[in-house]
Amino acid sequence: HLKASLPQLPIVMFTARDPFSQKVFIDKGGDSGIEPGAAVIDEAGVVGQVTRVFASMAEVTLLTDKDHAVPVMSERTGVRSVLYGAGAGRSLELRFIPPSADIAAGDRLVTSGLDRTYPPGLAVARVDAVERDTGQIFARIACSPLAGVNRSGELLVLGRTAALPPRPDDPPTPDAARKPGRAKIRRGG
Repeated sequence: HLKASLPQLPIVMFTARDPFSQKVFIDKGGDSGIEPGAAVIDEAGVVGQVTRVFASMAEVTLLTDKDHAVPVMSERTGVRSVLYGAGAGRSLELRFIPPSADIAAGDRLVTSGLDRTYPPGLAVARVDAVERDTGQIFARIACSPLAGVNRSGELLVLGRTAALPPRPDDPPTPDAARKPGRAKIRRGG
């Protein structure tokens, strides 16, 4: 009886017909509280993000889609970057990393939380190869997703996190203690 009372996880119904996009459709939509922009994960890590919502289903753009990017950081070193999808059958790409950065094959990448779409610390990918001598100003870094991406049957759509509190006021400066206006000048006489 306990299983009947738990909410059912969204199930992948089918993949998009476009062979150049990496999208799946799940059997939950706006009627179930799914919102565009929500992060989607499976038991191993980030799968993608909800991009369109219908009444009873939603489109999820996968991590591997060429138009998808996720802010990540190396769990080992804290180096931050953005992980980009490259399309079907191609490795994910960690871009804009200088050759001197402390990134190595085998490093695990997790969400940094900077985009406020994905909470920090979710598993995303593992670094497969690092080419430092590419003749370019950035290293070439190939990665593979940790999540099932297009193999997962059940997914979890994360709700929006609570809004951040407002930024605190700046502390007063010593000059702010003085009253604005004209300074009084004493005249001798």
